Amino acid sequence: MLITGASRGLGRAMAQQYVGAGWHVIACGRAGTAPAEDGIVPETLDVADPASILDLARRLGGMPIDVLINNAGIRGDTGGLQTLEPGDFLEVVRINTLGPLLVTRALLPNLLSGKRKIVANISSRAGSIAEGTLDDDDGDYAYRCSKAALNMATVKLAQDLRADGVTVLSLHPGWVKTDMGGDEAVVPVADSAAGLRRIIDSATMADSGSFRAFDGRTVSW
Repeated sequence: MLITGASRGLGRAMAQQYVGAGWHVIACGRAGTAPAEDGIVPETLDVADPASILDLARRLGGMPIDVLINNAGIRGDTGGLQTLEPGDFLEVVRINTLGPLLVTRALLPNLLSGKRKIVANISSRAGSIAEGTLDDDDGDYAYRCSKAALNMATVKLAQDLRADGVTVLSLHPGWVKTDMGGDEAVVPVADSAAGLRRIIDSATMADSGSFRAFDGRTVSW
């Protein structure tokens, strides 16, 4: 298993829980940030840098990967239309949308050598056209657009990789108590990680291309 953005928060919690369940976990983070703990193999990865992604693939060689969790992400500006800056917007999209696509492409040979062949993209209900603003009016244009685009990337990957037996999921972790989620968040990180694990661990090809919340609920696109 390989998890991006595993230096802290949800990614780290998932890495620790999977190790506790007996998995071999490759935990990726930017230089010097990946955790080094029993059962966790740290790897340096900057998902905003295509060269870094290719370097990781070269280092891993032909190592089989059963599950790829594209968790690395940033929120960016939350001030709304008036404070939107092109550079910030594009950086959020580069990390939250393009990064998972490039990581999946680079590690596809490893996934095809694995047994489970699952790609789990950590998305957000904030990227749902149908539900994303029902009870949430934060002005984070870049984050919302990046996650909506990631949802489409999930659907496209599910379509393109179905013949290879790869299951691709979009997952909403909830409003999680992490640095990104902030002090008012309501879902303990351990609960979110456990819920996402249940979905990933039980996923089959019939679930490919679906959008699920950590509590098992189907999220509308």
